[in-house]
Amino acid sequence: MDSLWLEYAWALLILIGLEGLLSADNALVLAVIAKHLPDEQKKRAINYGIIMAFVFRFAALFAISFIANVWQVQAIGAAYLLYLGLKHIIQTRFSKKNKELHKEDKQEAAGKGFWPTVGKIALADLAFAIDSILAAVALALGLSDSPLGEFGGMDGGQFIVVLLGGIAGLVLIKYAATWFVQLLGRRPALETTAYAIVAWVGVKLAVITLAHEDIGLLDHDFPHSTGWTIIFYAVLVAVALLGWFAPGNKASKAASHS
Repeated sequence: MDSLWLEYAWALLILIGLEGLLSADNALVLAVIAKHLPDEQKKRAINYGIIMAFVFRFAALFAISFIANVWQVQAIGAAYLLYLGLKHIIQTRFSKKNKELHKEDKQEAAGKGFWPTVGKIALADLAFAIDSILAAVALALGLSDSPLGEFGGMDGGQFIVVLLGGIAGLVLIKYAATWFVQLLGRRPALETTAYAIVAWVGVKLAVITLAHEDIGLLDHDFPHSTGWTIIFYAVLVAVALLGWFAPGNKASKAASHS
């Protein structure tokens, strides 16, 4: 019995780490989407975003079997994250009229009201909630059965691990979102980094969708394999580091001192 609880404790620590990474991504996206709003509205939008993240993740927790089995839900989440991320990257990186587009984006963003921005945050939160719960379930289902019976369509012990990991992730979102708002002012290149991470998480959800038993374009176990997990997090860390040390940050820092 002691070895069983040790297994669960170790899995919970790993899950908290994974949820921390996903929560950091989620919080960075909240900060980026709301950045065009005036300060007071920005704070309100981010607070609404955090509340919706709580609601969506807890709702996802009690709809585990539905999310894990209905590939259309996963596909919609993947499509939205890919659209959100790639649209920004293509506009800022591959257009010859970068500066003009940036000005247009600013004017377009300024024209977007508070509630449309909150709606965009809600969609991003929902997609991240789907990814978060799928990652947690994939880890928990590998654990041995506990003596706690069944709850929410899975073993009671596994459900508790998923629940605690989700709560830890939500606590991290709350503290990370405010910090990222301040960080974006000092490191503007992180905005593009955030959208690149969003697109990469969309790729992850797309892989899960393609490996679904009703689709079968990828092996069913591939999304949870060690190889793919290492590739996913290695790319995630590489993108984050590139954004952190990007030349645009230095230029912005120099401009702020001049």
